[in-house]
Amino acid sequence: MSAYEEIAELSVTIESVDRRRYTGETTSGFERTTTEFRLAGDGVVGRGEDVTYETEDHAALVGTDPIDIEGEWTIDELSARLDDEDLFAHEPPTREYFRNYRRWAVESAALDLGLRQRDESLGEFLGIEPDPVRFVVSTRLGEPPTTDRVEELLALDDELEFKLDPTPDWPEEAFVTLRETDAVRILDLKGWYEGTDVDAEPDPELYRDVFAAFPAAIVEDPAFTPQTSPLVEPQADRLSFDYPIDGVESLESLPVDPGYCNIKPSRFGTLESLFETIAYCREEGIDCYGGGQFELASGRTAIQTLAALFYPDAPNDVAPRPFNDPEASPPYPKSPIRPDRAAVGFEF
Repeated sequence: MSAYEEIAELSVTIESVDRRRYTGETTSGFERTTTEFRLAGDGVVGRGEDVTYETEDHAALVGTDPIDIEGEWTIDELSARLDDEDLFAHEPPTREYFRNYRRWAVESAALDLGLRQRDESLGEFLGIEPDPVRFVVSTRLGEPPTTDRVEELLALDDELEFKLDPTPDWPEEAFVTLRETDAVRILDLKGWYEGTDVDAEPDPELYRDVFAAFPAAIVEDPAFTPQTSPLVEPQADRLSFDYPIDGVESLESLPVDPGYCNIKPSRFGTLESLFETIAYCREEGIDCYGGGQFELASGRTAIQTLAALFYPDAPNDVAPRPFNDPEASPPYPKSPIRPDRAAVGFEF
């Protein structure tokens, strides 16, 4: 039985729906805004975080009525009900895929609430013991690119590992220094992004340098063009995909059979799609690791909980909040992070 089949009949009683907005600066140089959906019932509250990136999409919720989902449901029934609910009824989303981000917020809040009403964690409900979670620190090298932040963090903790976003303006010495650290586990080429602030044009020279300098690292989201495909396709066993992955069908439609998949729950929208994809990856021998979206609230504990249950030893991009907070100062949490044995719901 799949994880979704197990939670599908979990009952949840929703008596009220509320929202809370969060705002925080990030080490990537932008202000992050998210909205937490809060579903209450039987004296407890379930939380799920909408990680939609555009602040205006969160602002559009201010003063609007919460969604009408009060009642008694199973998780599967509620998901079916949400098929008919426009979560952006007051104003269309800036990007269509943000609909999945908000859908994830509501469904994860419902799962959190249903588990809390049973006074159980997700692991207890599924019969899976959570393990300590290995994490990587995701960062960029700045403008102009330097390895300063990586070296500063390694000076504090020489066992830290990293997920980096290579760009064509990386100097040769950056490749040399980073390779010598032996701490880079994932390199994200962002070749599938379109119309965002982090779009990266596929650069064959950059791709060649990345593959050569980091022969054991995972390479995420390379683009397939006539110039890059000859470089990318032979590396399939260490390729991973993130941006285009929102379910099993998207994995099956990739140009290659990848060795890895970055699981960002918000991209899937529904709990069913999320857990079906994790199961598919296991069946097909695709290694999973968790990904984050600069979560500011309950969304971060949710991605850490999923990692603890399904891929704890992977290079999970689910680092604790201090690594994304420019106001934070040492000491920082060390990897692996250990789950709270008394946690309930989606708590970590």
